[in-house]
Amino acid sequence: MTTPMEEDLPEAAAPELADVSGGGDGENTAPVPDAPPSDSDSDSSDSDDGGGGGDAADELRIQTLERGLQEQPLDYESHVQYIQCLRKSGKIEKLRTAREEMNKYFPLTPKMWQEWTKDEISLSTGHESFGDIELLYERGVQEYLFVRLWHDYLDYVEEHDQSVSQCSPSGLTKMRNLFERAITAGGLHVTDGSKLWEAYREYEMAILTIIDGDDEEKAKQVQRIRVLFHRQLSIPLADMESVLAEYKSWEAEQGNANDPSLNFDGVPSNVVSAYKKATEMYNVRRQYEDQLTELSNVDASEGDKLQEFLKYIKFEETSGDPARVQVLYERAVSELPVSSELWMGYTSYLDRTLKVPAVLKSVYHRATRNCTWVSELWVHYLLSLERIHASEEELRRVFDQALQCSFPNIKEYLDIYLTRVDSLRRRMSDGLDFQLIRQAFNDATEFLSPQMGTEELLFLHAYWAKLECNLGKDLAAARGIWENALKKSGSVLEVWQHYISMEIETGHVHEARSLYKRCYSKRFAGSGSEDICHAWIRFEREHGTLDDYDLAIKKVNPRLKELMMFKTQQEVKVDPYVVPKETANANDSSQKRKPSKMPTKQQPPAKKRKDNPPKSVVSSDDQGSKEQSGSSVKAGEISGEKTVASMEMKTDGSQTENTASKESKPNFYSDKCTVYMSNIDLTANEEHIRRFFSNIGGVTAIRLLKDRFTKKSRGLAYVDFSDNEHLEAAIRKNKQKLLGKKVSVARSDPSKGKKSHEAGSSSKDQDKLHASGDHGEKAVVASRSDNEIPKDEPRIIGKNTFAAPRSVIKPLGWTKKDDKSDVAAEELKSNEDFRNLLLKK
Repeated sequence: MTTPMEEDLPEAAAPELADVSGGGDGENTAPVPDAPPSDSDSDSSDSDDGGGGGDAADELRIQTLERGLQEQPLDYESHVQYIQCLRKSGKIEKLRTAREEMNKYFPLTPKMWQEWTKDEISLSTGHESFGDIELLYERGVQEYLFVRLWHDYLDYVEEHDQSVSQCSPSGLTKMRNLFERAITAGGLHVTDGSKLWEAYREYEMAILTIIDGDDEEKAKQVQRIRVLFHRQLSIPLADMESVLAEYKSWEAEQGNANDPSLNFDGVPSNVVSAYKKATEMYNVRRQYEDQLTELSNVDASEGDKLQEFLKYIKFEETSGDPARVQVLYERAVSELPVSSELWMGYTSYLDRTLKVPAVLKSVYHRATRNCTWVSELWVHYLLSLERIHASEEELRRVFDQALQCSFPNIKEYLDIYLTRVDSLRRRMSDGLDFQLIRQAFNDATEFLSPQMGTEELLFLHAYWAKLECNLGKDLAAARGIWENALKKSGSVLEVWQHYISMEIETGHVHEARSLYKRCYSKRFAGSGSEDICHAWIRFEREHGTLDDYDLAIKKVNPRLKELMMFKTQQEVKVDPYVVPKETANANDSSQKRKPSKMPTKQQPPAKKRKDNPPKSVVSSDDQGSKEQSGSSVKAGEISGEKTVASMEMKTDGSQTENTASKESKPNFYSDKCTVYMSNIDLTANEEHIRRFFSNIGGVTAIRLLKDRFTKKSRGLAYVDFSDNEHLEAAIRKNKQKLLGKKVSVARSDPSKGKKSHEAGSSSKDQDKLHASGDHGEKAVVASRSDNEIPKDEPRIIGKNTFAAPRSVIKPLGWTKKDDKSDVAAEELKSNEDFRNLLLKK
């Protein structure tokens, strides 16, 4: 909502309404966007020919604007256009009503007040309308500082007020008081203030000419005029040299001869001193005045004008003259009436320095009418009224007006309510009823709760409950406030904490304990669930008996264990590829996790069918499987083995599940409808990937691979889709950019890895068969992990593996007997290692 500047308003059609009631005034009225289309060419020609087409078009426009203002009474531009159309059509009564209606919502610009007063003067027929027009002038000069409007006001009263025109004592007093008000308002205006001083002197000189015979009265009048000259010459105003020359000429007419060629000949020394000081002050301010004049001439932007005014104001504030600072602020807000920065600076300056109740009320009233959307102005307005001890009725009225405004966010409404409550709390000693505070909180909760955030809601309820306890002395009401808050925000830890804190502060330990019992089992965000459990323990340590402490421990410990298990499960879900460090010796730490390539202690069925080894000869892997089902391990250890094995084993969906995997099912990924993404930006998260595929949809799961130690992204991800149609659409997004990087998107095919693994195993078997055939011995097909290789047997690792066979063969001299003894030793060693692993876990 922006109030146009004076320069932006359409020029007045003519100074008097009678002149514009006919056609052909040449006024350029802004078009109305909502007006229905009309034959503008024919209307214009009819109007030019003196026909009634123009009147019909104007009437249609007026009706359209009336309907628009009924729907949106706060549309500033529609008000301005409506007034201009009515002024052009000469509809007097509607025009008056329209102006009053606009002024009810907005301050009128000085130029609009000039038009209004001149229209009313042209329509007046006698002295009976003088009071109404005088009241219009009074309203106009109180809106903004505008020297020309003051000048018109003075001329009108001097000409049309009978007591003034007849020079009666009451009339003289009234006129002089009005001149003094004008001088106070604009006499310090550097560029235009001299016009008011000149009008004041001319009036007093006119009075001097009608005084006959009474020398004493004439001498008083001469002295009155001389004082006016002296006052003006002590103020830094434009064109001070001409004023000094006029003063010397006037003194010469009164018989005080002086030399016109000498500046200060015949001028009192005190006046000369004041004049020189004022001249110096004017010369210092002249640069600021010239800059403002230049900006006005070139039609500069409001921002440039604002910056120049702020520089000027800062300079005036350093001079320490509040009256000059006030006049400069009035000039600035007259030029820039919707600048919240100016109004905030102006009101804050008055609060700090002037502290005059009438001035403060006037400025704050105008500030909030011009910038209704600035909640800070309304807050300062309420505080200022409280400082000057305004009545409760006035404070309530301003508070209600503030709530009718439109603020950018809900927090600003909360500030208004809290300012109101603060004021009521501070004035409780004056005899106010606590019910006013309770009503304010009720209204705030009802009005703000649907849109208020948790933090603001918590603050409001905490403040309310505290006042109910301390001022209202109603603990039940305070508890009711927190119970209502729990109904709306029971999952917010801070609500419970504040409630419990209130009970502890008031000494109600039993009630606080009951609250801990109600909330310790609830799930809160972050570490809130653990925090409330530990807080209960601390509470019982400080306030409870031993039985209370034991009961809290009994309740809390299982809950903490449950939370720990839940946290561990969540971590596994977040990174399902992580293998425990103790069981990953056979895998390189940098190996990418793929379900088909994970170590397994079962030989693939395809390989068994192909090789079909003798029953008496079994691989070390098969022996490992038998070891797991053997009776040499205790029941507890067997259960532990099954749990660990279920976390380690990642088998293809086509494999037969063993007993351990049936009892504890881990996360298996068959990747039947999955894409594999690479080259992902390291800052990307799952939400970024989800948005990347948002245009095709169908995403069911996203697995972003992370480093097992740093937990940072590795730039790789698996994305599951609901069906092949979405999968194909996702693959077509290959080489598209995600966060500025081109990502690779391909179908995830675990079977390729499986076939490659089987092919390698088959090649190993063939090599072994050929090697054993050369020595006349039967080959033994065995694939052993690093854990199963004896410590004294050399391992081929690192860069030297390029020339080694694919499987490690026993040295020469190996026999079946040796193998059996080795197998027995390995079985004992494997069981012992597994027990050690469980103990570490």
